Amino acid sequence: MPAVERVVQSTLVQALERYLRHISIERGLSSNTVAAYRRDLESYLDILATRGVTSSAGVSSADVAAFVQSMRGREDSPLAASSTARMLSSVRGFHRFLVDEGLAEVDPASEAKPPKLASRLPKAITVRQMAAVLAATDGDDEKSLRDKALLELLYATGARVSEAVDLNVDDVIGLEGHGASDVVRLFGKGGKQRIVPLGSFARAALDAYLTRVRPVLSSRGRSTPALFLGVRGQRMSRQSVWLVIKERVGQSNIGVEVSPHTFRHSFATHLLEGGADVRVVQELLGHSSVATTQIYTLVTADTLRDMYVTAHPRAR
Repeated sequence: MPAVERVVQSTLVQALERYLRHISIERGLSSNTVAAYRRDLESYLDILATRGVTSSAGVSSADVAAFVQSMRGREDSPLAASSTARMLSSVRGFHRFLVDEGLAEVDPASEAKPPKLASRLPKAITVRQMAAVLAATDGDDEKSLRDKALLELLYATGARVSEAVDLNVDDVIGLEGHGASDVVRLFGKGGKQRIVPLGSFARAALDAYLTRVRPVLSSRGRSTPALFLGVRGQRMSRQSVWLVIKERVGQSNIGVEVSPHTFRHSFATHLLEGGADVRVVQELLGHSSVATTQIYTLVTADTLRDMYVTAHPRAR
């Protein structure tokens, strides 16, 4: 139950449901993203209710500012700047929608400024560290063969963990009549599709898994088209991928924390370090804007700078 009981028939509550349908159906956002928007905006409506606001016409810029302040000043668990910025982004999108749909005449959130975020570069591990993590899956048992195929695919394609667990067998495609798996079809945010090549290591790992392991795992559960299966024959979850990575990183003894997204960051960073064009990396990652991909060029620039300072006799 919300902290403050809202009037169910308030125009804001009705508008919220309309907005959530819009971002789900017309913009094609995932159910997880829509659920996140709902949480943010229900918190926003709770704050508006405490201020006596129940209609879109009654919202002022002061109400939006009060919401931001309440999120950052919570005594129990004040939000970090990044979380506050995300929630404000949800609010701004909601109010833009109200204006576009003629449900409000003015946008009270248009002038709201998000808190300044610290510049954080994506975390990537080195090529040697990645090789150690992948080598931790060496083995001839079912679990090792499955884990190797999974981790090799994550590193070879830069797939998000959600994209990897959503893969079906038919999304791994052989080209030019070859039996080997040459590319993978990934479905990113908003259902956007992209085709990403597979390197020789990922191809070999996937072919071994599909030939020797997946049929065995599949026989233990209900028929499913899922590519990666758990021990009971069900589609792997994001949590199960986290556990696989945690286990294999621990076995590798590289001494750093690694998440599923670390594979994506390392994929992009290592490509750029190897001379790949940023536009190509943008397509492979499925970024809508090249500006997002260009963050990784800062990582490689830092690496070059460190190497220069270490190696050049007049660098220091």
